[in-house]
Amino acid sequence: MSGKAIRLERIISRDTDKAVIVPMDHGVSMGPILGIIDMKQAMSQVAEGGANAVVVHKGIVAQGHRKSGPDMGLIVHLSASTSLSPEPNAKTLVCTVEEAVKLGADAVSVHINIGNRHEREMLSDLGKIAYKASDWGMPLLAMVYPRGATIKDEYNTEAVKHAARLGAELGADVVKVSYTGSPDSFKDVVDGCQVPVIIAGGPKMDSDRAILEMVKGAIDAGAKGTSIGRNVFQHQNPVKIVGALSMIVHKGAKVEEALNFLEDS
Repeated sequence: MSGKAIRLERIISRDTDKAVIVPMDHGVSMGPILGIIDMKQAMSQVAEGGANAVVVHKGIVAQGHRKSGPDMGLIVHLSASTSLSPEPNAKTLVCTVEEAVKLGADAVSVHINIGNRHEREMLSDLGKIAYKASDWGMPLLAMVYPRGATIKDEYNTEAVKHAARLGAELGADVVKVSYTGSPDSFKDVVDGCQVPVIIAGGPKMDSDRAILEMVKGAIDAGAKGTSIGRNVFQHQNPVKIVGALSMIVHKGAKVEEALNFLEDS
């Protein structure tokens, strides 16, 4: 078994071939927002809930994603921008694959926004990181979103299909994209991508039902899991919501079953 395959097993469950990932890189883009002020506690809660992995920036690794609860995989995020920037869609590399290897990462991730005037630089960065990651046997998660002046609707199926395929074409092992709103439309996204597709969570949603229905729709369409941040770490019970997501992703539970599990808390 290759080093990449061994690392991927820490991200994607060997038993179900799926993953519940919790991105917690928001401290760079948004600052210490609710839910991630205390990163040690935040990571402990999602680990207790059964998350397969977290996504964090290099400076957070020392907080100990494997010290405060059940073991889970580590994905080190390599790119960044802030909400204070006049061009927040322009992502810049702030970490290298080699640094991630030294930190004990199980995978690395890069964020790319297409459809804006900085697309060229971000695509170049993705290509370089894909080469380095392959050289090191390091799995690469590409977060690809249609965001910019040429994009009218970032959830448009054709745009999301393009984003997912781009990630696969340029060497990602897993691609993260936005959910397109229905199982039928998202199946088109999955069918057009040659590597596993997982869904983003986006802004905080109005209800638990909305979150779980989105996840159920994506899994039914062939998605291999979730990478949901704010709707997890800002939830009133992060442990329970991760457990509910895991029920759908790993056990094929229905939305009502996951909701009942949440209400039992």
